Amino acid sequence: MTAFDELPLVIEPADLATRLHASDLILVDLSSHQRYLNGHILGARFVDGKRTQASAPAAPGLLPEKTQLEQLFSELGHHPQATYVVYDDEGGGWAGRFIWLLDVIGHGRYHFLNGGLTAWQAEGLALSQDAPAPKHATVSLTLSDAPTASADYLKSRLGAADLAIWDARSAEEYRGEKVQAARGGHIPGAIHFEWTAGMDPARALRIRQDIAEQLEQRGLSADKEIITHCQSHRRSGFTYLVAKALGYPRVKAYAGSWGEWGNLTDTPVER
Repeated sequence: MTAFDELPLVIEPADLATRLHASDLILVDLSSHQRYLNGHILGARFVDGKRTQASAPAAPGLLPEKTQLEQLFSELGHHPQATYVVYDDEGGGWAGRFIWLLDVIGHGRYHFLNGGLTAWQAEGLALSQDAPAPKHATVSLTLSDAPTASADYLKSRLGAADLAIWDARSAEEYRGEKVQAARGGHIPGAIHFEWTAGMDPARALRIRQDIAEQLEQRGLSADKEIITHCQSHRRSGFTYLVAKALGYPRVKAYAGSWGEWGNLTDTPVER
């Protein structure tokens, strides 16, 4: 039994504030580096979001090499009993991608701080400029394909009645007016719901309270396999965690995202 066991995936600043000294907590800050230096939640360890990506030119969102991930989690002090709480300063893109990464390594003990640093500060809670020293844990990871849809898997599922593709990019990208790959447009059948539309600016970027109804109206429902993507699986990190938080049983991230799909020559595109 730990201090976090009774909490849902999405937690509030007050939930975290009373548990900052929990022995099993690994608190991860995925804000910009300057924002971290200016002030972060006490005990938080900075992770540059780009370390969670392969950063290949055509498809930067793909998974890094296993050795790179082991180095990252070694520095965080990863261990099987750890409870992760993750946040960022943008509402949940990078933090959600990190949650996907925890699913990839098979570590299910995690929480997302609703609204991230924005909500924490809106509650008047304190920040720290003390940066914890990196750990040097011995880490050997086993990576799972289950949370991830490859391009081939997605192609094989196109047109299935139980599939819903959640495109988290801007409307201009979805329509092919803003092109960030060899081709513009969207995956056939993809449903557009831009990632920030799932946040509530009036509540310090927390997940909007009617998100379940908004998704249901668009056909992004719990009875479907949800595959979400953006350009590099940063923005869709947020949409991935939203679907998980709602308890959707079949959720995958297309990590290659449009950076891969739009640069391949054998993938169908709609505009």
